[in-house]
Amino acid sequence: MYESGDLKKGLKIAIDGAPYVIVQFQFVKPGKGQALYKCKLKNMLTGNQFDRTFRSGDKVDEANLEEHKMEYLYSEGDSYCFMDTSTYAQEFLTKEQMGESENFLKENTVCNVLFFNEKPIGISLPFFIDLKVIKADPWVKGDTASGSTKPATLETGYVVQVPPFIEEGELVRIDTRTGAYVERVKKH
Repeated sequence: MYESGDLKKGLKIAIDGAPYVIVQFQFVKPGKGQALYKCKLKNMLTGNQFDRTFRSGDKVDEANLEEHKMEYLYSEGDSYCFMDTSTYAQEFLTKEQMGESENFLKENTVCNVLFFNEKPIGISLPFFIDLKVIKADPWVKGDTASGSTKPATLETGYVVQVPPFIEEGELVRIDTRTGAYVERVKKH
C-alpha cells in the first residue's frame, strides 16, 4: 500500500485490479486545503492514459508485478518469443506490449520481462545496447553543409542519427530510454 506522498513518476500502482504506471506527476499545494497529487496514469495492459488527482492521505495499492530475466529468442509475425534462462519456459509478447523496445532488440538479448498476475505484459531493456550499423552514407571530408550528423540504419532496422565518421559494419551504443546514439564501440 502506498500513501499519496509516495507517488512519483515511474511508480507502478494498481487501481481496480489493473496495473498502471505514473507517466507524469505534479505536486500542488493550494493556499487553503489539502495538498493535491496530480498524476497522468497509463494502463500497462491496454496503454490507455488518463489524469487522476489524489489528495493528501489517500492510499493506493501496489501493483502485483514481478520481473524475470529472460532471453529474447525470435519474432514471428507480431509475436516475440522470450525464454526464462533458468527454467527454459517460453513466453510470448505482442507487438503492442513491446512498444518502442522492438527497435533495439536483437536475438539473444537478455532483458527483464514484466509479469502481472503471472502473465507477461512488457519488457525492460538494459539502458544501453550495442548494435551494428548495416547502412550509412559515406562521409565526404569537408562536407559540413549537411550538419554534424547523418542517418544510420542499425541491424534491427532502427534508424538513428550518428556522427559523420560512423561507417557501415561498426558497432554503436544506443541509449534505449531515448533512442539516441551514445558512442562508437571499439572492437576487441
